[in-house]
Amino acid sequence: MANTMTLIASSTIGSGGATSIDFSSIPATYTDICIKISARTDNGDGAVLVWFNNDTTASNYLKIRLLGEGTSGASSSSASDSKMLFVDSTGQTASTFGNSEIYIPNYLSSNQKSVSVDSVIENNGNYTVDGLFAGKWSGTSAINRVTIAAQTGSFVQYSTAYLYGINNS
Repeated sequence: MANTMTLIASSTIGSGGATSIDFSSIPATYTDICIKISARTDNGDGAVLVWFNNDTTASNYLKIRLLGEGTSGASSSSASDSKMLFVDSTGQTASTFGNSEIYIPNYLSSNQKSVSVDSVIENNGNYTVDGLFAGKWSGTSAINRVTIAAQTGSFVQYSTAYLYGINNS
């Protein structure tokens, strides 16, 4: 049987913006979860934090990042950082939105959780940034809440996020 994706919840930012998008009460009925984001922030830093089960302790997160920016590439790792993706910000062309996908396999496991993220921003010109992130959350509780927060400033109106449950059967 094929994998199936079911929309669990969605969020669209209204006028005035919002500093975070919160998916709480995630049901324990799937094998994996996936979040698809189209967003923009109202400041020059489009970095986005991802927290599980309201755990904002940076040392509980680990990430490795591969980044393609224009004509160059870079990589980095961090043992205390929940910045798992980025979106367009005031530094990019007006009204463009960055897109990201967060995939969390085995979110119900009693082991530490792995996370993979594909993230891209555009500048409607000759400049784009694509980042691949591999991350880990050291928590061993089932994930029942995911919070996506702008590192600084707010998400602007029309930013969206969709939470899907995936059954691998």
